[in-house]
Amino acid sequence: MTLTIPFDNSYARLPNSFYARQAPIPVRAPRLVAFNEELAQILRITPGDVHEMAEAFAGNTLPDGAEPIAQLYSGHQFGSYNPQLGDGRAVLLGETVGTDGIRRDIQLKGSGPTPFSRRGDGRAWLGPVLREYVVSEAMHALGIPTTRALAAVETGEIVLREGPMPGAVLTRVAQSHLRVGTFQVFAGRGQTENLRKLTGYAIARHYPEAEGPMGLLRAVRDAQARLIAQWMSVGFIHGVMNTDNCSIAGETIDYGPCAFMDSYHPNTVYSSIDRMGRYAYSNQPDIAVWNLAQLATALIQQVDDPEAAVEEATEIVHAMPGLIHQEWQGRFRAKIGLDSEEDGDEALITDLLTRMAHNSADFTNTFRALCDDNARDQFLTPEAFDEWAVGWQARLAREEDPQAVMITANPAFIPRNHRVEQMIQAAVQGDYAPFHRLTKVLARPYTDQPEAVDLTYPPTEKEVVHATFCGT
Repeated sequence: MTLTIPFDNSYARLPNSFYARQAPIPVRAPRLVAFNEELAQILRITPGDVHEMAEAFAGNTLPDGAEPIAQLYSGHQFGSYNPQLGDGRAVLLGETVGTDGIRRDIQLKGSGPTPFSRRGDGRAWLGPVLREYVVSEAMHALGIPTTRALAAVETGEIVLREGPMPGAVLTRVAQSHLRVGTFQVFAGRGQTENLRKLTGYAIARHYPEAEGPMGLLRAVRDAQARLIAQWMSVGFIHGVMNTDNCSIAGETIDYGPCAFMDSYHPNTVYSSIDRMGRYAYSNQPDIAVWNLAQLATALIQQVDDPEAAVEEATEIVHAMPGLIHQEWQGRFRAKIGLDSEEDGDEALITDLLTRMAHNSADFTNTFRALCDDNARDQFLTPEAFDEWAVGWQARLAREEDPQAVMITANPAFIPRNHRVEQMIQAAVQGDYAPFHRLTKVLARPYTDQPEAVDLTYPPTEKEVVHATFCGT
């Protein structure tokens, strides 16, 4: 059977100034590590044999219909504007329209240098490829909009980072790779016509009901507000919320130094490059608003009446904190078993979170334990939970089936940092059993799996991961 991908490429038909045509750079000895058959079926991909797929998903061969390009964008990185970024180690092979009618990009990440590599080698090492594969698929299973992983391939080559590392390529799938930075680059260059074409393309592809640039801004705002609340509800920390990592489609994109919290604290930071805590857990809602403001600034450049557009854009952006908070309340009400809304619910939620922070309570396990009314054991001082539980139980008495609400809002399994690191270290030694086990268990995060209970344990003192790193 021959690998067949039914490409239907639209971005490559935009002007050449939107991208650079760039084929992947072949690697020495590709070996297929993982292939996501369920996702392939959605994409209407017919798999080939293992060797053929290794060659294709490493970039050594191009499937029929592929039109490889590296996309152009710019962006604010930790608040400072970089006028040109772009795909420095990724190539968009093309797009497919899936069995669900959704158009998606298929991109090779780690496929070699491009015109946007900025002196980088354009490669990825095995660790970040496996991390993104596991975490992005886990996010999908959690019900959170995300890019997905189609394949992972070893390259048979060495990548130099802090030392020699085994090279790898990830095949990433997204509803698109349009970012806030994609709009910023044309706005920053004063290329109004390109900005108009990009805006029209984004609306047609993602938000056909939106009317004009401000309609697009409003649609992106709503999608991002939902996304950020979902991140917060599972203790996810993106780590690098630069505008070039902010998806117009409202998906989680670019899993670099991302992490899930173990012990809850609102100021938690894992990213080794976030030295000032700009992208700490509790800052993510504010940063999402800041990023939307940058998109608004870019979109306004194409409007004939900028004064009116500024007024409308300001209104749209200023509404975002309230929308995020509304989504947050809904998510966290469900996490404590509340299907209805009453005055005092938010105080109940924040009181619990405050007590968790003061007692080093594990974020995921505490909320999951609420399902069985067994959360007090997560607290250094169990009495702190007992005091809170009095009001909680009184509130639950007015709910119809709080356990059913909680069991679908609180996962038992997340990609814990120490387990991900252990999985990577094993894979570097050629042992992929932990990778496949994580992938299998995390595909059912809301289901109790007694045989995998060890994957719910917080790290021991020696296992704690204090920092996570980019793969570049």
